[in-house]
Amino acid sequence: MKNNKITAVKLIAAGIIGGAVSLGGNIAYDHFTGDTPIKTNQTSTTKVSDVSYKVSSSTTKAIAKVSDAVVSVINYQKASSSNSLDDLFGDSSSTNKDNAKEQPAGEGSGVIYKKDGDYAYIVTNNHVVDGASSLEIMLSNGNKVKGTLVGKDAYSDLAVIKIPSKEVTKVAEFGDSSKLTVGEPAIAIGSPLGSEYANSATEGIISSLSRKVIMQNESNETVNVNAIQTDAAINPGNSGGALINVEGQVIGINSSKISATGSSSRDVSVEGMGFAIPSNDVVEIISKLEKDGEIKRPALGVQMVDLTGISSRYIDELKLPDSVTAGVVVAKVQKGLPADTAGLKKYDVITKIGDTKVTTSTELQSALYKYNVGDEMKVTYYREGKEKTATVKLATSSDKLDFKDAESAKAEQDK
Repeated sequence: MKNNKITAVKLIAAGIIGGAVSLGGNIAYDHFTGDTPIKTNQTSTTKVSDVSYKVSSSTTKAIAKVSDAVVSVINYQKASSSNSLDDLFGDSSSTNKDNAKEQPAGEGSGVIYKKDGDYAYIVTNNHVVDGASSLEIMLSNGNKVKGTLVGKDAYSDLAVIKIPSKEVTKVAEFGDSSKLTVGEPAIAIGSPLGSEYANSATEGIISSLSRKVIMQNESNETVNVNAIQTDAAINPGNSGGALINVEGQVIGINSSKISATGSSSRDVSVEGMGFAIPSNDVVEIISKLEKDGEIKRPALGVQMVDLTGISSRYIDELKLPDSVTAGVVVAKVQKGLPADTAGLKKYDVITKIGDTKVTTSTELQSALYKYNVGDEMKVTYYREGKEKTATVKLATSSDKLDFKDAESAKAEQDK
């Protein structure tokens, strides 16, 4: 970050010097060509107008309403003091771990949404707090307090932190994200590039209400997030910050952006494509995190492949009717887990979870996660060209799954 600052300063300085050289060149040209420069009134001076005014708009009012509830979240992690010689001679374990010092590993944003007695509660992104040995919260007034992790959920990319409520003066209000309209104003508030730029605000519009953002969490699970798309500038450090409407209500928690179409040098850079987790989803998740510290989700117990990703010659072997062009193919069923108990088999093609049509594995995952452990769920699928249904008892949570070995998965269930 320091190098970036130096570069920026150099660019600004170069611009000033460049302007002076150009101006000097023009004066020199006039002198050597014998042209007489036009003289101006030598006694006149440039002044700043003494006319004052106060800007008050829906945007400024919205920012003023919520800005004090937006904080910076600093992630501290223990950095090993080992060096290459320690590693070479096998002396990089216990001693160096004991001597490890905490260092800032990353910074993000957060929103204070609740004040309850001695504590106030902050929502942020899971990836902001991931791997932290401790958390520090910088309030809008610049004061820093210790944060305690209440709970986090990798799948939804949300986390809850609590801090002492003594210095908290403002609590944000959640708006109803189901009532948003494409084209309405949206304002992002957070700490782009870290706490040095805390409480930065950018304005744009709601670009889309329901974007499927597919990414991988730290457990290498494919996560399908239903997100609000906005062109309000969202940069590294904005994660966990507030996306608000013109009423100053939080309508989303900023989580990610698309900066390029891929990773190669030929890829096209992208601007104005930021994403936020809708407030209605946020409220549901953080309520559970406050209560249990985690979100337990049901497991189906299958490995899946999208039908659209299978070559035509393999699709023919599934003997599907012409009307079925999308769905999820069961590639493996784990013994003793819910899908196996319900009678699902390899090569079954799932097209519905409950009343929800599913065309991809990520859609199936999203539909599955709307249920709780212990619920019964209807699955519609095709086998040998015929449509069938099965009732699945979701008796196992996803944290019990082990795709390496079906028998070990069953053993986990029996514990």
